[in-house]
Amino acid sequence: MSRPFRRPIRRPFSRAGVAVLGAAALAASLIAAGPAARAEPVTLTIVHVNDLDRLDGSGDRGGVARLAAVVKEVRANARHVLVTNGGDAISPSLLSSFDRGAHMIDLFNRIGFDAMALGNHEFDFTPAVTVERIAEAEFPMLSNNAVEPDGTLVDGVTEHLLIEVDRYRVGVFGLTTATTAVKSSPAPVTFRPAAEVAAEQAKKLREAGADLVVALAHTDRAEDAELMRQGAVDLLLSGDDHDMKVEVGADTTFVESGEQAKFVTVVEVTMDTVEGRRGPRFVWQPAFRVVNTAFVAPDPDLKAAVDGYLTRLSEELDVEIGSTAVELDSRRSAVRGRETGLANLIADAMRAATGADVALTNGGGIRGDKVYAPGTTLTRRDIQSELPFGNKTIVLEVTGGDLLAALEVGVSGVAEGGGQFPHVSGMAYRFDASKPAGRRIAGVTVGDAPLDPARTYRLATNNFLGRGGDGYAMFAPAPRIIDKNAGALMTAQVIAAIEAAGEIAPRIEGRIVRLD
Repeated sequence: MSRPFRRPIRRPFSRAGVAVLGAAALAASLIAAGPAARAEPVTLTIVHVNDLDRLDGSGDRGGVARLAAVVKEVRANARHVLVTNGGDAISPSLLSSFDRGAHMIDLFNRIGFDAMALGNHEFDFTPAVTVERIAEAEFPMLSNNAVEPDGTLVDGVTEHLLIEVDRYRVGVFGLTTATTAVKSSPAPVTFRPAAEVAAEQAKKLREAGADLVVALAHTDRAEDAELMRQGAVDLLLSGDDHDMKVEVGADTTFVESGEQAKFVTVVEVTMDTVEGRRGPRFVWQPAFRVVNTAFVAPDPDLKAAVDGYLTRLSEELDVEIGSTAVELDSRRSAVRGRETGLANLIADAMRAATGADVALTNGGGIRGDKVYAPGTTLTRRDIQSELPFGNKTIVLEVTGGDLLAALEVGVSGVAEGGGQFPHVSGMAYRFDASKPAGRRIAGVTVGDAPLDPARTYRLATNNFLGRGGDGYAMFAPAPRIIDKNAGALMTAQVIAAIEAAGEIAPRIEGRIVRLD
């Protein structure tokens, strides 16, 4: 069930469900001012971020400590401040695979968000965990189109906010992309069309007295475009696509703030009442400031909290996750030229986690360069060392012809130990390195059947290859079922597979046969 939000918000707002406090005092002040007095415009300053799941950001930009410094500066210099989050926070990160995102909610509580939309990654660990994270949040989480089988909102979700900003009222509701159904694990929660729900909520909030209607959304580009064309909301604060974008449309203004708080968008919304032919009329104008956090010093208190979680992550990596009954070889010479048990384990974990037909990953992404003897106890740190690049598993729709071309690329540099060497799951191939590059693949099977060049297959691969890295250009234009933004860390998938098995025994089974 949805909940009213009862905690008093940081100055200057107060709210409880859709009720607005202070209406009597507002009316009294307007009477006292007299009919001849014209009130000054009112400015609401919105600080918006989205797609922030790395507590320490990326290099010398982003992260929660720099974001906290921006928020603190804005709150110190503006009277009315609303801090919003466009969703995708509790996953995917290495630490979230251990605590299911609880650390991000704790850090967000310390920053003092005022509202957050549920993103697709908020459902990565099933709706039961979503509800746990919502309960831990000291700020409202919003999603009006994510519904339980009985049509109610997800437990703990706030239906909407109606916020008093001096003499004006700002209504805020939430949206979650419908693609969550395929990007994440939300069942039995389903997602109503974003535009349909936006029209309903905008009408409801305006009837409740909202002068300005804001959609706090985690919606993809197609949904954003539809919401912009529809024009039901005044301001669309979005996430999901990791775009740094501001657009002022005919009826709706759009803001998205990239990712990881590398950039933070500050929107100054100036609200006023002007006289029109039909009487007083509400008007508003936005102004924008984009903060590059490369030039922001981290907030000391939040940095200390982040450092504490990084220490915990280091401790978590030294946790035992299982053992191997067979030798595992990650030496460079092995993973860049032949089938290995460890590479099979990785490719199998990618395919199993996504339900893809086949999986393909490159030997150059496996970096441990060591041999694990039979009986070795494996730790999370071992897998992190083997897969150090933070790649995510994505799922593409490719033809059999694309797969054949990809395998040709993969074996083209085998003599030089090229990192593009392809390890596979759900398929097998034979190659002859004595043949000219581009004509080396001698046969491919998917399951028990020959590869069909005209058939479409669902391929799990890493996001580096998916964007055309290592020469896999045929993957770059392929339709995405799960893209990088929605993908899970390969490291987490492999760790989960080992933890589930307890003892692993990946074998060399003829997936890759060299003929020369």
